[in-house]
Formats: sequence, C-alpha cells, structure tokens
Amino acid sequence: MLAGSGSSERLASPPVLSPSPSPDHYARTVLQALAQIETGDLHKVVLARQLHGRSDRPVDPVALASRLAQDRSVLTYLVDLSPISGLADNWLVGATPELLIARQGRHIQSNPLAGSAKRSADPWRDEQAGRALLQSEKDIREHALVVDYIMDILAPHCTSLSSKGPALQSTASMWHLGTRIDGELREEGDGAPSAAALAAMLHPTPAVAGVPKAAAMATIAALEPNSRGFYGGAIGWDDAAGDGHWYVALRCAEIRGRDIILHAGAGIVAGSDPDAEVAETQAKFQAMLRAVQLNDMAAQQELDR
Repeated sequence: MLAGSGSSERLASPPVLSPSPSPDHYARTVLQALAQIETGDLHKVVLARQLHGRSDRPVDPVALASRLAQDRSVLTYLVDLSPISGLADNWLVGATPELLIARQGRHIQSNPLAGSAKRSADPWRDEQAGRALLQSEKDIREHALVVDYIMDILAPHCTSLSSKGPALQSTASMWHLGTRIDGELREEGDGAPSAAALAAMLHPTPAVAGVPKAAAMATIAALEPNSRGFYGGAIGWDDAAGDGHWYVALRCAEIRGRDIILHAGAGIVAGSDPDAEVAETQAKFQAMLRAVQLNDMAAQQELDR
C-alpha cells in the first residue's frame, strides 16, 4: 500500500475503454431501483458500473498511483492482489476521499461521504456547484442515511458520540457532502474493539451498499452485471495495539497486466434522476481517467459510447 510514489514513468498509449454497463443500460437499472424504492422496501441503493480497457503493454501501477497522489485531498493506495488472486501483475490502485473509521486509544473518528457534484475549472461555476449540493434536499437526505447508520453502529461501543455536518468536502474533481463523527470508546486496551473490528462492523455502509442493507445488497446482485471485486471494500491498517485507519476503497482500478478495470458508483434514493446518476458516475471516473492519461474530451467520448 502506498500513499504516493516518486515514479515518473509514463503509461503506454492510453487504453481504449469500453463501458460496462453502457450509460443507457445503467440509466435503466436506476429506473428499476427507483421502482423498488417506490414500494417502500428499499430506501437507498448504490449502483456501480465499470470501464474496461487494455493497453499495448503492462500498466505500471506505481506510475498510476504517483499521478493519483498529486491530489493531496485523497488517500492514494496501491495493493498487490497477486497473492490473493494467483494472477501475475494484479494490483488495486486508487485514491479515496472517504475515511471509514480511525482509532487512536479510546478516540474514534469516521468521515462518511454521500452526495456528490462534479467540480468545474471555472471558479464561479465551481462555487455554484458546491453551493447547490449543500442545498440539495435529495443529497442531504441521501447523506443522512449514511450518517445515521454509522452512528447507530458505533453508539453501543461509545461513552460519547457526536457528528458535525454535513459540510462541503472536495477532491480535485468532485464536491462531496461529508460529516465528521467523533466518539470515545467505552473501554480501552484489550477490551476495546480494534480499528479493524470497527471497520468490519460498519462495512458496507450505505455509502457503498444502501438501506436497508439486505435489500440493497440483493438489489445490487440483481442489477449490476459485473462483480465489484475489491471496489467499495475497506482498505487500511491496524497496529499491534489495535489503533489504525480504514478507508473505503473508492476511485479505484484493478490492473491485470495490460488490462485495467475502472469503477464508479452513485447512490440512488427517491428523487434520483437516471441521467444525473449517469453523469455522476462519469464525473467520478475522471480522476482515474486523467491518471491513465485520457483527457476530458476523449474520456467523455469513451463514456458516451
């Protein structure tokens, strides 16, 4: 796992990308999810899609991570998956903005993100996009589902627990609604749950699954045509004392030699618009598309195919 790299090696020629599912197909799955939400059995579900590509030579994961690490607002990670998959040159690389859980002694912290908007290079448009997100009833409602879930899971283990938000948080390409959650564990030392144990309690949060969890997971299995692999999982570390940091594996790609699979998802709640959710996934692909050296215009052409 790396938080950046000094490698300056460039990737081979940019891979030709193919969306799975296509934007039209993804919009139809959003409509199916909305129909289920209308019945009352489902309140939120996160639907993901992928871009598949192949380069003319093996993709350099360190060079890719190095480019992602230029955005200091995210945690860049690089994991060798070969011991797990048995495949040579199999890596997970990404740049996540979302802290799932951190523990230092008795103190714990989480920073869930839900509700997103694409940033703009124009300062005025960028400010307006952030302001609109902060005032969006639909996005605030979606965000609250995630915060309430995390608070409910953590509360039995804490003597105090508080939240502050939602507030705007940004990466180089996206605005997000974020809430900072702080708590004090009831016990410390061997009697306290480790950071990894807390991460296991929380995962998957409604930021990557939905509410209720069982209904959301069933909907994901029924509507998503591809396995997510490690996308949306938990990535991090614990020390010998049980302190540590765990993040949600977002804004990521799996590398298999010359092949690369990019992942992005969007939260669907009542009031979601299929075209807007397609646009959100397109925006979330941008950081990784830039890292594999596809500019916005070329990326847009690929995404719209």
